[in-house]
Amino acid sequence: MKEIIDLVVSPQQAASNDELRKLVLRHTSDKKHFTGFRIIRRSIDARSRNIKINLKAEVYFGEEMPEEPHAPFHFFNVTERKPVVIIGAGPAGLFAALRLLELGLKPIIIERGKNVKDRRRDLAAINKEHIINPDSNYCFGEGGAGTYSDGKLYTRSTKRGDTQKILSLLVQHGASEEILIDAHPHIGTNKLPKIIVNIRENILKHGGEIYFQTRLTDLLIEENEIKGVQVESLMDNTITEIKTDSVILATGHSARDIFELLNRRNILIEAKPFAMGVRVEHPQELIDSIQYHCFTKQEVDEKRIFLPASAYSLVQQVNGRGVYSFCMCPGGIIAPCATAPGEIVVNGWSPSKRNNPFANSGIVVSVELEDLKAYKQHGPLAGLRYQQELERIAFRAAGQTQAAPAQRLEDFTKSITSSTLPKTSYQPGIHSAPLHELLPPNIGKRLQEGFKAFGRKMKGYLANEAVIHGVESRTSSPVRIPRSRESYEHVQVKGLYPVGEGAGYAGGIISAAIDGQQSATAIAIRNGITVR
Repeated sequence: MKEIIDLVVSPQQAASNDELRKLVLRHTSDKKHFTGFRIIRRSIDARSRNIKINLKAEVYFGEEMPEEPHAPFHFFNVTERKPVVIIGAGPAGLFAALRLLELGLKPIIIERGKNVKDRRRDLAAINKEHIINPDSNYCFGEGGAGTYSDGKLYTRSTKRGDTQKILSLLVQHGASEEILIDAHPHIGTNKLPKIIVNIRENILKHGGEIYFQTRLTDLLIEENEIKGVQVESLMDNTITEIKTDSVILATGHSARDIFELLNRRNILIEAKPFAMGVRVEHPQELIDSIQYHCFTKQEVDEKRIFLPASAYSLVQQVNGRGVYSFCMCPGGIIAPCATAPGEIVVNGWSPSKRNNPFANSGIVVSVELEDLKAYKQHGPLAGLRYQQELERIAFRAAGQTQAAPAQRLEDFTKSITSSTLPKTSYQPGIHSAPLHELLPPNIGKRLQEGFKAFGRKMKGYLANEAVIHGVESRTSSPVRIPRSRESYEHVQVKGLYPVGEGAGYAGGIISAAIDGQQSATAIAIRNGITVR
């Protein structure tokens, strides 16, 4: 027999298993037959100075607590099974592959970038030498942008699919079971690569295939039906055709050549709203003092013994548009995420311990289709061209390297070019620039007012200790690839399954993974496979 109980405890109590055991016993009605307990949910309530931890516990009586509450998923050997080609080895592609293994279909993954190990050299080249490999960078390569983008696993997409299953699959492949408990789970960029390698090895062990440094060059289509793909090896430039009637297009929001390919082939795509802005960086100690209601450094240090680096979530309506925080990274690093020479793109990530001295977050503004009128000649690629132009402006403003244009936060709100800049986690370096002038008014003016509002909501947030970096431009895809809600197939091309962030249907690791799994399920149903 088991019972579910709720506890509200101090951070100190939450950190002690002995203290928790005493509290659980105090709240149980059958102490005599108590056999054990397990925490199944945990969240922090920091709304007041007296910070509390909310816990949900599973308490067992008269029976031993099961060692593995989540049974591992079963995968078929699919060596001789029907192939499904997956373009992209990001979260959508990898989790689509795992679902295909569960359903008895063979995934063949085509990934333009390198494997996790080899990809590291290209990331080092961006940070240290300002050299960008257009096929292997922070966005392209094994694991996609998710591998080197923090590993935050929070999503609001619970209506789309089983978020708990995605978390359980991550645990099965090496993630900590803590992600099954925390209200805002997080793996950490330092731990994600090993998990990605384990997923790869599992796919290969069960008969799937993965081809790195291989780029999609064309879709083979007859009478509006997929017949296969044409791919090119980037190692020896050989062209290969792979026959299949099902292609999962999971290329991510930065694969601009794929959008251009679809547009060139007259395969329907659409411009869609997205968001752009900057990435702001504060000393983590400052954010902790605000969020944990501290008046002295000593208070911050004392609370941080039992509490993680604090995060924030901010939103403000300014002149009819949302200005909001995006991908907030406590104790994190700002990273250069351009995918081609001549552009600057910034993003953020955190290691598992979130123990770096800075906190960073994207602060972005909604960009609507009406903002793209000057780019209407580009049709469905209007938003993409808008992104590119701002990224190139940022590149020129900071000296035409991977250094980012930057400005102290309060200076930005006052339209003052900063004469000096504080320290930053951004390795390629920062260069003082008038971001208030470089950003178009529909973004820049709203950001200025948004930051002022955030300063009123979080006293101390609007400070010149903070620095903004330009530009945060890859929050989501500026293009949607339209598909059927029921079948997940493209509305024109049977057998083409656009999924994940690049198709405009997801916004993070979990939602992209869910989307990939759902598309694999749709393919199985189309092939007459009974799905449970």
